[in-house]
Amino acid sequence: MQRIETPFTKEAAKTLTAGDEVLITGTIYAARDAAHKRMLEDLAAGGELPFPVRGAIVYYAGPTPAKPGRAVGSAGPTTSYRMDAYTDQLLELGLTGMIGKGRRSDAVAAAIAKNGAVYFAAVGGAGALIASCVRASEVVAYPELGPEAVMRLTVVDFPALVVLDTCGGNLYEAGRAAYLRSIGK
Repeated sequence: MQRIETPFTKEAAKTLTAGDEVLITGTIYAARDAAHKRMLEDLAAGGELPFPVRGAIVYYAGPTPAKPGRAVGSAGPTTSYRMDAYTDQLLELGLTGMIGKGRRSDAVAAAIAKNGAVYFAAVGGAGALIASCVRASEVVAYPELGPEAVMRLTVVDFPALVVLDTCGGNLYEAGRAAYLRSIGK
């Protein structure tokens, strides 16, 4: 199990391989598809992103409201392919990490490798466990989007698995191939 901290540099990204288990500590940004759409619309209109994207990790999640004494409510990942249309431009701007669940398109997988970034998977259905890793949260943009607003999360030992690495490694493909070999296909 590797420990990584934010900001998540390209040098740190290069040390990870598909299949590595990691614990992430530092600042990550929660944003779902509505927030991604707004961020790129703002950029196209000459605006700026609501957080420093270079070296950032974006978590594809919309945490539920916090109960008293907690930073967030349940904070499970959402399906990542819904962000595929927005990913290439954010990678070009320096985004180095994304956390979500599920496969990414071949084009996004290639862009991740080209830009020296990493795609991590978080376990779907583990929203309460993940929420326990969040120490603080703050809406930083688009509060009118409710749970889809951009949030700054301070996390300690956020568990994730490297799925796509900087060299083009793909855990989903490697895992499927290993399974097929194991059953003689």
